[in-house]
Amino acid sequence: MSSEMSEKLISGLKIPTADDAFEWSPPLRALPVPGIRRMVNLAASMENVIHLSIGQPDFPCPKHIVDAYIHALQQGETGYTMDAGLPELLKELAGYYSARSGREITEDNILVTTGATEAMYLSISVTAAPGRQFLIPDPCFPLYAPLVRMHGGEVKPIPTRAEHGHQLDPQDVINAIGPRTFAIILNSPNNPTGAVYPQETIETIVQEAAYQGVKVISDEVYDHLILDDLDYASVLGHASDLDHVMIASSFSKSFSMAGLRIGWVISSQGTIKMLRRYHMFTTTVANTPSQWAGVAALRGGNECIEHMVKEYRRRRDRIVQLVSETPHLTGYWPQGGFFIFPSLPSHINASNVALKMLEEIGVCVVPGEAFGESCNNSLRISYSTSIEKIEEAFSRMIPWLAKQDL
Repeated sequence: MSSEMSEKLISGLKIPTADDAFEWSPPLRALPVPGIRRMVNLAASMENVIHLSIGQPDFPCPKHIVDAYIHALQQGETGYTMDAGLPELLKELAGYYSARSGREITEDNILVTTGATEAMYLSISVTAAPGRQFLIPDPCFPLYAPLVRMHGGEVKPIPTRAEHGHQLDPQDVINAIGPRTFAIILNSPNNPTGAVYPQETIETIVQEAAYQGVKVISDEVYDHLILDDLDYASVLGHASDLDHVMIASSFSKSFSMAGLRIGWVISSQGTIKMLRRYHMFTTTVANTPSQWAGVAALRGGNECIEHMVKEYRRRRDRIVQLVSETPHLTGYWPQGGFFIFPSLPSHINASNVALKMLEEIGVCVVPGEAFGESCNNSLRISYSTSIEKIEEAFSRMIPWLAKQDL
């Protein structure tokens, strides 16, 4: 990698040192430089880059949802809603999740947030504290562990491996529970691996957590993007009660509404009351026209989701084949979302490979170190792009990797 490229990579991404401590709070200094953003920012300074790095749908937001957003603006729906959310949206979410989970969910069990990011931020921030340990699958989305550490908590990773499809072994989770374990964070379908945890895994972890008095925080933002003939196992459907669980989701992935920033948390009424208090001192309320768009999404049926899933499945099938044909990469069969997380040989630093690949052939992927401690030899590859771009990217990657002495 050229020195100029190295300078571009680190430019503007300096982590505060001890000498800067008077300017920055300790929690801020605990946050890492986001590996995803670092790669994307570097790629933005280059030409002819193919992105297999993006973590959002490439499909347009469905027209009936856009129309509802515009209509809300035209009707003057530009003020604050209730802090818990737009009543019409809360009612639709309660009915939807009651039907889907087979348990009664009321409006008082739901808080509407600014995307699933705020939903997870609130859930982790109100529970993490010094002396509390959180079990987190590794690799995982790079939001969870930094938030735990920001608030003084301790992270105990539970590694998963490509050769096992990055499935989470529930016995590993149970064995990791100790006297200081306060919560388990789950994410299925998983980002970055695309692993979908089966019913037995979710049921075993949730029941053991309830028995031992451990909370479960579940990020279920990809819950509709199931690419095989599987019944999705939500924590909501397997918890004996809602007192020890918090479920986060959003419209971002399922309805291609990432920029509209509407998510939610589902939990017990008591927990939601506490989260509402914190929510009022963070974003106050979620975007009002976007909440009306969410109402339209839930009322409009799942045809648009089915269309996206069909195309993601086609891309998944092809990208699995391409990974299997790529020298030095070990793949597997992701069952949900739109990511695959293949591994390079165990001694290889994937960050070096990713940066060199971006510089030399213009293909942008995200190195595994962005997602955890056990996956420095892995790459996250997104198939949230056209099949033509996927084919072109691998036409560059396969001969390039064949020449690398790994």
